[in-house]
Amino acid sequence: MLGVSFDSVADQKKFAEAEGFPYPLLSDPDKTMGAAYDACRQEGEKYFEAGIPRRISYLINPDGKIAKAYDVENEKLDLASHAAAILADIRAGS
Repeated sequence: MLGVSFDSVADQKKFAEAEGFPYPLLSDPDKTMGAAYDACRQEGEKYFEAGIPRRISYLINPDGKIAKAYDVENEKLDLASHAAAILADIRAGS
């Protein structure tokens, strides 16, 4: 499990400490990884001006390929059960 955001390392550290986030976080302020994984919002899209990335989760298989993508906003996924759904897909071998 790896979290990625456009925030600075210092901001991520504050977030992780405040929320008890137990997983590593990758700081992507230049949005290189965000662009590669289609997490950057397009002009005119909600939150584009604020520079907030799209909420997307990816399940990466052992070969490094995307096995499944979860577009949290567009699929209107429930954040409270999202992690459990990903774990179920991992167990099912997605």
